[in-house]
Amino acid sequence: MELTPVGHIQGCFPEKFGTPRQPGLAPAATAALLLEPPFDDPATLRGLEGCSHVWLIFGFHENPEGGWTPTVRPPRLGGNRRLGVFATRSPFRPNGLGLSAVRLEGLLDGAGQRGLRLSGHDLVDGTPVYDIKPYIPYSDAIVDARPPSGFEAPPQPVTVVLSPQAEQALDRAGATVRRVILETLALDPRPAYRRGESGRSHGMSVAGYNVRWCGEGAGIRVISVTPLAGPAGDRGP
Repeated sequence: MELTPVGHIQGCFPEKFGTPRQPGLAPAATAALLLEPPFDDPATLRGLEGCSHVWLIFGFHENPEGGWTPTVRPPRLGGNRRLGVFATRSPFRPNGLGLSAVRLEGLLDGAGQRGLRLSGHDLVDGTPVYDIKPYIPYSDAIVDARPPSGFEAPPQPVTVVLSPQAEQALDRAGATVRRVILETLALDPRPAYRRGESGRSHGMSVAGYNVRWCGEGAGIRVISVTPLAGPAGDRGP
């Protein structure tokens, strides 16, 4: 079977580092799923306008070739505990496929672009999407579901402190960009074994900005926030 992308993500996370590891953890993160011909026929979206969430089946397009192993070390578990690949959501899978449930904010239909407006996503910019399915609560929400050991509770947000430069830059960037950056940093993008380190500088790109930050005790201190060069500074719907 050959898979053909029905569309691609245009979103606020241009690189893997900093992209949330699960959907719904950064509600302010927005993206557009732009459909490719012939899947951009308006008939393909008929009836989806009343839906609040959708499932996306996508490809981990930045994986190296042959980059899977039978066991992986999830960053959430500190990077020193191995689980079977099928007991994790690691991107390094035999077929490189991912599955995310994201909020549907509306449909795109204009200026030569047709697709979906999304929020709360966990997808790198440019991600190929192979299928879209409506989220159906009575069958998809399993209230007594039990995850693998170590994944029972969502990650706890860490405290994010802004330097004066970062505070001023985020004020200029606007409320939406501020929320995306702060929500993303509060997830602490570092692997669990790096958490607790202080002073080590990190950088990532989010929502058109380069963010420099370092660990500070149990939290994060943002050193600087500067706009990225070029038109990619305004991504998402």
